[in-house]
Formats: sequence, structure tokens, C-alpha cells
Amino acid sequence: MVADRFIQNQICRRGHAKLTSVFLGRSPRNAPSADEIAEKATRGEDISAYFTNKFTVVRPVRRVNVDLTEGMLRELDQRAARLNISRQAVIKTLLGRALKDDPLSSPRLRKKSQ
Repeated sequence: MVADRFIQNQICRRGHAKLTSVFLGRSPRNAPSADEIAEKATRGEDISAYFTNKFTVVRPVRRVNVDLTEGMLRELDQRAARLNISRQAVIKTLLGRALKDDPLSSPRLRKKSQ
């Protein structure tokens, strides 16, 4: 259950846009659409207030194939259904957490053990 709450928190943090800071205190309801901002730019109006210059670097993704037992797939699907997210989201979150929490995954420790 703790891992389920962790996954939900991660998805909420990653999936929730911070629109209020982007629009300088304006509520997202009153925020202009992307098309409206594009029209302003076309007319030569200043649209810099709509951009924060804060962004996240998206690392390249590589596809991999992983063989899992039927039992593992069943557990992953049950957890995904309980959290209302995809199986892939469950796998990526659990794997990322396991790598982060593993003391051997620290680059400093890996160099000493080699």
C-alpha cells in the first residue's frame, strides 16, 4: 500500500500543471488558450508573460522487452487497476523507486566496488 501511495503522489506531481504561476496569478479558467496566445504573437503582441522559462529536460527513451511471469503481470495489472493508471506507469515508477533506493545504484559507490 505504501508503494501505491507513492505511485499516486508521483503521478499527481508529474501530471499536475502549475498553470497559476504561468499566468501570473490568473486562474486557469481565465487563462487564454494556446490558439489565443498564438494569435497575440501573430499580431506582434508581447506574449512573454505566458512563459516561465522553467522546463524539464526530457531524456531520450529506449524501448525494451522484459519477460514477466503470469503472476507478476497479474499483480501489476491489479495495482494498475487499483490506481487507475497504466501497467507501464506502475512498472516505471516501481523500477525508478527501486533504483533510487538501492545503495549500489549510487555512482560514487559503484566506482569504489569496481
